[in-house]
Amino acid sequence: MPDSATWLSELREPVGAVLPAVPDDAPGSRRVVLFGPPGIGRTTAAGTLARRLGLPVLRLAPGPQDAPVPWTGLLELALALQPLPAARDLAAAVDAAAGAEPAGASLRLRRLATALLREVPPLTLVVDNAQWLDPASAAVLRWALRLVPELPVIATERGWHPGSEGHWSGEDAHAVRVPPLTAAQLSALLAPYRPTPGQVDRIHRCSGGNPALALALAEVADPGEDEDGAALPPAARRLVGEWLGTVSEEARELLTLAALDDRPDRELLARLVGPAAGGLLAEAGAAGLVDLERADGGVHFTASAIGAELTARLTDTARRLLHGRLAGASRDGLRRDRHAALAADADDPRTARDAARAAVGARLRGEHALAAELSLLAARLTPPRETALLSERALTAARDAAHYGDLARGRAAARLVLEHDTSPARRVETLIAVIDASGQHLQAADRLFAEALHAAADHPGLAAQVLIRQSAWANVNAGDPHRACALAERAAALAVTAGDSAATAMALTLQARFQRILGHPAAAATLARALALPRDPHTPANGTPQHLAARHALFDDRPDHARALLLPLLVEAERAADAEATVDVLRSLAETELRAGRCARALDHAHRAQALTDRTALSPAPACYTSALVEGAARSTEAALAHARRGIDTARHEDNKVFLSRNLHVLGHLLLATGRPKEALEPLAEVRVLEEGQQVRDPSVLRWHADLAEALVAVGRLDEAEDLLADTRRTAADLGRACVLPGLERAAALLDAAHGDCDGAARRLTEAADRLRHLPLERGRTLLALSQTERRGRRRAGARAAAREAADLFAAHLAGPWADAAALVLHRLEPGPAGDGARPRLTGAEERCARLAAAGASNRDIAADLTVSVKTVEATLTRVYRKLGVRSRVHLAHAVGPALD
Repeated sequence: MPDSATWLSELREPVGAVLPAVPDDAPGSRRVVLFGPPGIGRTTAAGTLARRLGLPVLRLAPGPQDAPVPWTGLLELALALQPLPAARDLAAAVDAAAGAEPAGASLRLRRLATALLREVPPLTLVVDNAQWLDPASAAVLRWALRLVPELPVIATERGWHPGSEGHWSGEDAHAVRVPPLTAAQLSALLAPYRPTPGQVDRIHRCSGGNPALALALAEVADPGEDEDGAALPPAARRLVGEWLGTVSEEARELLTLAALDDRPDRELLARLVGPAAGGLLAEAGAAGLVDLERADGGVHFTASAIGAELTARLTDTARRLLHGRLAGASRDGLRRDRHAALAADADDPRTARDAARAAVGARLRGEHALAAELSLLAARLTPPRETALLSERALTAARDAAHYGDLARGRAAARLVLEHDTSPARRVETLIAVIDASGQHLQAADRLFAEALHAAADHPGLAAQVLIRQSAWANVNAGDPHRACALAERAAALAVTAGDSAATAMALTLQARFQRILGHPAAAATLARALALPRDPHTPANGTPQHLAARHALFDDRPDHARALLLPLLVEAERAADAEATVDVLRSLAETELRAGRCARALDHAHRAQALTDRTALSPAPACYTSALVEGAARSTEAALAHARRGIDTARHEDNKVFLSRNLHVLGHLLLATGRPKEALEPLAEVRVLEEGQQVRDPSVLRWHADLAEALVAVGRLDEAEDLLADTRRTAADLGRACVLPGLERAAALLDAAHGDCDGAARRLTEAADRLRHLPLERGRTLLALSQTERRGRRRAGARAAAREAADLFAAHLAGPWADAAALVLHRLEPGPAGDGARPRLTGAEERCARLAAAGASNRDIAADLTVSVKTVEATLTRVYRKLGVRSRVHLAHAVGPALD
């Protein structure tokens, strides 16, 4: 950063720059202070704000060497404006002030600085890194700027924040904390490095959205992959060190204690350092190092790199001593055992036993990450002479890591097993644990599976377990359900030979799954065989035949039966602390509830699945698919589109063909539902290519066919739509999949209407709607298509009736985006108030809710008055705000007030 002032006739934005957000109301103030930690982008934000003002910019940039030297800031200002006579006078006065009496020199400099600022042409004064502006110059500028209120001033600082004493740029200075980059902005910033979606997520967590820190982290291959926490790259360490240097040594010591705990809170830190903890935390919060505003009351680092740097500075001895202090202060038994294990020397049998016991407690409590860490600590503290116990504990750690999706810790545990136990059986069990922990991040899969099968050559039960994993991988990553089915069949045969009923059930479940995908007639019989076997409590809930039976019930449009099967499985998965199984069952429940029209429940399940996915190392592609599906129907199309695109990016990187198809389908579905059929065609056409390439035959598994046909009709490619519908109908008839026919009939009716047969189309749609009474959202969508067809046939009364029924149906089931779409159709069909002032039409439920809210009733009062839940009121008001284009109840009162009068 230059130390001299710079005249700029205009400030140009660098090509490809990712700019920090600056609040829109900031330019309303003539004096703005942008503050934030090192690397956050204050200079860039100042440039953005100056550009909005549209004036030439005068930039001052004091450095740390200037702060102790009086009047350097004024001299820099004078030299930058030297062509002006007043600037020359000010420069001369600064020279003379060096040996003059301070009070007299200050008065003269105030007068001359004021004269100069009055003489300059219109410009914006930007003072970058103003924390290094010398106090003498700041005092003069404070006085002079008060007399020149029309001059825009933008200052950037590290530590100044709302609540401090008045700023030198003006008592009414508008304070703006420069926010961190969002994940999407960070992805754009890192685009030249071509990071994977997972790497973007890790860098975002590690940097906290600090752009300079993110760029420093991007220089290394994959930050955050090392289980032991690899040291930050040098550039990142320098930046974090500079950031930590903005607080006192005492605050850094407190933050080090927080960094060593996996869930620090104010009470713990107060027990460690006493009453001073509150003030030190406030100091760290003001510096942007910690976030103290979370609802859980915890102390959270704004960037995980801060904690990593603090712990990296410790010697081994110092680290163990601090963990000992934390063990003494912790009130949570599991965390006390964790700190005791981390404070212990190697080969400590008693502490190892305590850590192993604590890992069991963490599993039961659902703290997956803590369980995996404690298991590995127990193994590492076990004396090497106790080989069997050590390898058993390490294998347990690998399995815990697999449940959590923690590949780095799983690999560390596997290395520990293989260093101490080279028996074939243990080797196979370890490789299986690594495969399970790898999930979608499995590299060199063929080699790993071959190695495991070789080691299991004389153990049919273990070979069956390997083949079960290989079968799943062949379907998801290789996109080859035929091979996957054959591998599952081999696994089942080996498991039968070994007398392993649990492995037999898992293998038959996979075989039935792939048979259903391929349209094999034996799918139901294979699943029945699996269901007839005794349940094994150690089988993951998402690998049981009961889970597959629920999925098949969902495919067959029997959501209530699916739900009955899934709810006990959710309890099992949560009790087992199996994150992947819990996510899968939650996803299935979300899709089931959505199919049944229970949108609030679907949203709850989808949000829980997404939150658990984001807290672990699991692939986000499956949860993103479900979130997109549910959000798009129940809450927010924009959020749904973001989930779908994230899922697509992740699935492409992971080569996950199954969830690439699903996320592409939901993207196309959302675009079609929001009236963008041309955009929808591309993802839907790709789904067709993917599904046909994988030889997926059953049209009930992923129902893209009707959506693609509708998009083709909408863009006028009628022959292609007709061929697709005819082929899909034949397949559905061959397989007995009557459940897919109403959706195909809806698309066929739109095709009829496009050919001019509106009467035939209306009959088709009416019949299809009657067959969908148990699926309210599908029925509502079909009624909207009927309304469109009736309007095309110039039967406006019929079109209004169908749209009104659809709107009521969607509103009753809290399907917000669909309710909005139906209300818009109604608004276009029904005569409304003339003139530009007419507001969008609200449904009856929305109108009643809006009236009460506009009158000042709280959400709880409205819920009681209308006998609905508070969540229903919140969802309804969200739709009302969106329709009326308002953002607060004050605006709502203005918007609906005239109508109420």
